[in-house]
Amino acid sequence: MPRILALICTITVFAMLPAGINAEDKLNVLIIDGQNNHNAWPKTTAMMKKYLEESGRFTVDVERTRYTWKGGKLLKEFPLDDGKTHDDLPQPKTDPDFKPDFEKYDVVVNNFGWNAAPWPDSTNKAFDDFVQNGGGVVIVHAANNSFGDWPAYNKMIGLGGWGGRNEKSGPYVYIDETGKTIRDTTPGNGGSHGPQHEFKIVIRNPDHPITKGLPRTWLHAKDELYQQLRGPADNMTILATAFSDKNFKGTGRNEPMMMTVEYGDGRVYHTPMGHADYSVACVGFITTFLRGTEWAASGKVTLKEVPADFPTAQTTSSRAFD
Repeated sequence: MPRILALICTITVFAMLPAGINAEDKLNVLIIDGQNNHNAWPKTTAMMKKYLEESGRFTVDVERTRYTWKGGKLLKEFPLDDGKTHDDLPQPKTDPDFKPDFEKYDVVVNNFGWNAAPWPDSTNKAFDDFVQNGGGVVIVHAANNSFGDWPAYNKMIGLGGWGGRNEKSGPYVYIDETGKTIRDTTPGNGGSHGPQHEFKIVIRNPDHPITKGLPRTWLHAKDELYQQLRGPADNMTILATAFSDKNFKGTGRNEPMMMTVEYGDGRVYHTPMGHADYSVACVGFITTFLRGTEWAASGKVTLKEVPADFPTAQTTSSRAFD
């Protein structure tokens, strides 16, 4: 009887997988979170986990700091286990026990945010080694706000904002009206945005595996349009941009919205999109997030189908999330 039950379970698992993907071929993903100034992060983590798992291409774990924080306040639903109260911790605090085993995974999705407390030194080194040695990383939205004084992290993400970043962190990178990439080294702070709004994504590199076959222009759901990001921008490829309209307190420039970075032997996919649940629910975000995660993990993209509900240049498209 146990053998029969085991066989039934095995058949069920394989039946749930998309054609051509075996259980042993799935990529292992770790989502890390816990400290983020954006109130939606617990939900956006759950959304990204669901999207990844439903694709059939990934298995997903989540690891969270013991001291959790969002929107300027510590979360009360996560009790502390050292006798302290949340009132004793008005600011994010380093969790000395936050030491994920990165080597177990093909790719790490970072959903941290602005003002996140530094990780333990040993965790920083383990993460840097993981990527240098070929591990994949996905940077989502405010994760490019984190750890502004960590040089290796800034090289890894290419561009970032806030967190003390300025001209000393690297150039402000954008694409001008002729399509030329500009590296502006004049003094200025890194990172800003106007009010949230819908904006068009323009594919700049249509031949990259992440963007291949997608419409050249599509309308992204309501989001924060990050602009004036700064960083080393070494070994960085801009896949897509969004025009930062001055009517929305923008720069009047084409700001990077999808990037890849080669760091050591590792691959990084970086998207400044993803401010809130309604932003992450955009089918354009979902599609590029899945492709970007697969590329960061493996160097290729098999999730090539463009969904029928993919947004157009004039119309957004979002999926309800329970």
